[in-house]
This record gives sequence, C-alpha cells and structure tokens, in this order.
Amino acid sequence: MLITNFVMAGKMKKFLSSKETRDWLMSTHFWGPVMNWMIPLAAIADTQKSPSIISGKMTLALTLYSLVFMRFAFKVQPRNMLLFSCHFTNMGAQLTQGARFIDYHYLEPKKSKDN
Repeated sequence: MLITNFVMAGKMKKFLSSKETRDWLMSTHFWGPVMNWMIPLAAIADTQKSPSIISGKMTLALTLYSLVFMRFAFKVQPRNMLLFSCHFTNMGAQLTQGARFIDYHYLEPKKSKDN
C-alpha cells in the first residue's frame, strides 16, 4: 500500500509539473467552470429553503442556460467536461427547483400556504 502511494504521488507530481497541465490550470477552460460552480451550489443550497422564494422565470432561464452550455461544452474542441458537469448538475438542481415551484404554486392546496 505504501509503495502504491509513492507511485501515485510521483504520477501526480509529474502531472502537475507538465506544461500542458500548467497551461490548462491557467486557462478559462479551467477557471470559467470553477467559478460557474457557484450557480449549481447555490441552487442546491436553496432546495432547503421555502419554495415560496423560488422564481419560476429565473428557474426556467437557468435551466435553458444550462442546456445550451452543456451542448457548447460538449461540442467545443477540446471538450470541456468540467463545464459540462457543472451545467449538468445545475440543470438537475434547477429542474428540482422547478418541480418545487410548480408543486407549491399550482398543486398544493391553498390552506397549507396560509399557515
């Protein structure tokens, strides 16, 4: 097990010291998606809040935005799978919020909203 750790550490050091990796870490292909992860993280955090604060229009807009950029991230060369995973996660979070919005505003009985 200890030898495996040393081998993995050596491979990681080689990976991090390569020019290609350094160029990628200093590019918008890396930092754009990293910063973009704030959107799905906020949406996931909002699933714990009251559905009364959900904006249906913004949820729809963010769902469509993620669909468009998922396609972009997959089609651009080289493929940006970090961006794709960010928008895939955001789409799931936004669809969850959309379902909560519809349930709260259109399916829940009016009595439970008054409490």
